[in-house]
Amino acid sequence: MLHAVVMAGGAGTRFWPASRQDRPKQLLDLAGEGTMIQSTVQRFDGWLSAEQIRIITNQRLVEPIRAQLPQLTSSAVLGEPCKRDTAPCIAFAAAWVMQHDPDAIMVVTPSDHVIQPVEQFRRAIETGARMVEANPERLVTFGIRPTYPAESFGYIQRGEKIANAGLPSYRVARFREKPKADVAQQYLEDGNFYWNSGIFVWKAATILSLLHQYEPAMFAHIEAIAKAFDSPDFAEVFQREFAAIVGKSIDYAVMERAADVAVIEAPFEWDDVGSWQALARLRGVDAQGNTIVARHLGIDTRGTIVRGEGKHLIVTLGLDDCLIVHTPDATLVASKHAEERIREVVQKLDGADDLREFL
Repeated sequence: MLHAVVMAGGAGTRFWPASRQDRPKQLLDLAGEGTMIQSTVQRFDGWLSAEQIRIITNQRLVEPIRAQLPQLTSSAVLGEPCKRDTAPCIAFAAAWVMQHDPDAIMVVTPSDHVIQPVEQFRRAIETGARMVEANPERLVTFGIRPTYPAESFGYIQRGEKIANAGLPSYRVARFREKPKADVAQQYLEDGNFYWNSGIFVWKAATILSLLHQYEPAMFAHIEAIAKAFDSPDFAEVFQREFAAIVGKSIDYAVMERAADVAVIEAPFEWDDVGSWQALARLRGVDAQGNTIVARHLGIDTRGTIVRGEGKHLIVTLGLDDCLIVHTPDATLVASKHAEERIREVVQKLDGADDLREFL
């Protein structure tokens, strides 16, 4: 049976001031179709039952996520005691799923991507699931055909084509880290590279077996947690054993080492919504190149993104290429070209005792 695992951690930094530690990106409505985690779960509506969907987040986000996803049972949302990267998260989720379905196939997806149309997403996942059913040792991921030489994404180099898969599918030749601009341009021109979507399909038992092989210390902690699932000491064991794990990404821990990894060329549109400038792609622009999600009066304003809340009026005059984000307790005004420095803002707030309330 197919089970969906949604990874929903997040620090709430890149979309400050709308995002905070208690309200990171996945809890925001950025695309205008509900919050990002709601849209992620809705992709499985009418396809998987509520019992086949699980959310892994951090402990402080458990209740906010449960409130946004009332269609799921409260036990479907579980918070990690601490942040330990994607490999421990996925390993724990695999053990959790196998407790209920030892033969489970998992689709693992982040909670903060925009994917359309849903029908093509489901087609891709079903193709991956069939490939795993045919070869239970195989790991499947999904590659996004690059449209520009992105430096902020990892890349997948495709190898030999896999016949009769249903969608263009290839053996993975190599995973590549986030490249510098000139290398990204080479990848784009080569034509055999995909952006790494971070979406996977595999048997839960297979990913645990590979973690046992490649990361035995990590696996030992996950195994101890799994043995305590139904015990009254579960919370204590979970806290102790998970905290003892040395964090590592699933790419480093397994994907780059496994012998049988396939990449399916994604038939869907994909956006990882990595910055405020993504709003221009998601919401469109007006005749002056502005993206407005607010009550707004713009005079001589071009190439500017404005996002507000409620009835608050934002007036812009004589602005080019700016970013304005207004919330009830904080406002950001910046050049769009300085957006990467929002992390600096969050760091400075974290270092100022009288300003930490805005994190």
